Amino acid sequence: MTRPATPTSAVRQGSLRELNLAVVLGRIAVAPRPPSRADVAAATGLTRATVSAVVDDLISGRLVTESDPAPRTRAGRPARGLVLADNGPAGLGLEVNVDYLAACVVDLAGRVRHHTVRRADLRPASPADALTRLARLAAAARADAERQGLTLAGAALAVPGLVDAAGLVRLAPNLGWRDVAVPELLAGHPPLVEPVPGVPPLVVENEANLAALGELHAAPDGPTSFLHVSGEVGIGAGIVLDGALFRGVRGWSGEIGHLPVEPEGRPCRCGGRGCLEQYAGQEAVLAAAGLAGVDLPADTAAARLADLAAADDPAARAALAEAGRALGVAVAGVVNLLDLDTVVLGGGYALLAPWLRPPVLAEVSQRVLTAAWSPVTVRPSALGPEAAVVGAAGSVVRRIVADPVGWLGRAG
Repeated sequence: MTRPATPTSAVRQGSLRELNLAVVLGRIAVAPRPPSRADVAAATGLTRATVSAVVDDLISGRLVTESDPAPRTRAGRPARGLVLADNGPAGLGLEVNVDYLAACVVDLAGRVRHHTVRRADLRPASPADALTRLARLAAAARADAERQGLTLAGAALAVPGLVDAAGLVRLAPNLGWRDVAVPELLAGHPPLVEPVPGVPPLVVENEANLAALGELHAAPDGPTSFLHVSGEVGIGAGIVLDGALFRGVRGWSGEIGHLPVEPEGRPCRCGGRGCLEQYAGQEAVLAAAGLAGVDLPADTAAARLADLAAADDPAARAALAEAGRALGVAVAGVVNLLDLDTVVLGGGYALLAPWLRPPVLAEVSQRVLTAAWSPVTVRPSALGPEAAVVGAAGSVVRRIVADPVGWLGRAG
């Protein structure tokens, strides 16, 4: 009879297994091409026997699959490559914004498997009503994921406001939300996901932060420090420094929409005056373009503005030039403060980048101290308007890749 492990040795063995699982899965996730087991052993320093045992666990847990071997010109049987599975755990991304709701499912390999947007003005709706509509959207996403053989292992919700660590939306001024306990309001609806040990069933986060994380992981070879500005009815920013999200002391960094660009300017919903949102927010730009109050049921405001600007509509062009000027003033201040060299235009700004970028660059070139010898890059987001909801879903699967033990315990 084998002697039972002492508590100390059990902890050590368990910790070592957890570490090996995370190391091997993490290596497979970042490899530029599907690595063989021997490749993983060489890259990690683990023995081939250890890697083989770990890979077997990952395959049986639907975290990894083997791909067909690449053709070889030299003698010997080619090794099969290892890739992240597309039929195991997936992340559910959700978004509540001022004029739409969205749901997205991303599999472990980062592929979008479901994406739905429902447009509606949510300002008249109570938080409970808005979240009830979101729960219906989430239920449809979960059903579609299950039809594809995926298991939703966690959810992340993007909200345009200040969110604390417990998921309490302290303030979302453009929605009219204050001290909204999102997890409690969603608790009365069917569960969003399957429970997985170690994976929170729901994380609530600022939408600009999730959009910035989505952008970071959408371009692995891109910059690891940048400012991601999301332009919708409100304007938020996610700040990424050395590959990590900068949250600030209370997690509320990035409220660029409420930086004053005209100190004695227009009153803002936040209670201040001259905030960037009053000059470069979606409603301000629409009003300047002569589109205030125009119903856009089948189209986004950004797409409508882009169409008009592309057709050389003078009012649309002038409105975007003014918005870009105001945005450039705010962006220049952030760049001077944080010493960033890349600004990403996300949300509705991604579609409008051809017209916003020149005035933004003009202000940045004039106002940033280092611009003369170290130019700042201004470019559209790779994910565009979907960055926040895709980033939300992606944050769930990255958590599983970083710590797969909970999922494997459930799957086993």
